[in-house]
Amino acid sequence: MDEEKVIWSGSPSQVLNLGIFLICALTCFLIIPIFIAIWKWLTIKCTKYVITTERIKITTGIFSTKTDNLELYRINDMTFEQPFFLRLFSLGNLVLTTSDVSTPNLVLRAIPSSEELHNEIRKYIEIQRDKKRARVVDFT
Repeated sequence: MDEEKVIWSGSPSQVLNLGIFLICALTCFLIIPIFIAIWKWLTIKCTKYVITTERIKITTGIFSTKTDNLELYRINDMTFEQPFFLRLFSLGNLVLTTSDVSTPNLVLRAIPSSEELHNEIRKYIEIQRDKKRARVVDFT
């Protein structure tokens, strides 16, 4: 039996908070924006993505954490998005549509090398579907 290996792990980029950081920097004399900026930074910093050859594990939360596992064979569709702002920083989003009850739609936001990762995940989805003998049936 094949051993599960990590393909990629990381967090969303802090580029997502750039607008908030700029506004907080301009209004830092009010003191409260500093705490807002710290909270936003922690929110991104404490979001962890781990993509293995069998599943995607998403851990979120600052004080209390929640970990959600998504089996790769449950992914029905993947879309690679690279909005202009993220493209400036060579980042992108992976949008996953799944058959998982708890996570029907999943967005891996602002991740580096997202196009290559998209191709890697696609390859392992097919491997897992063959291994589990799972197929997607569309009733349209």
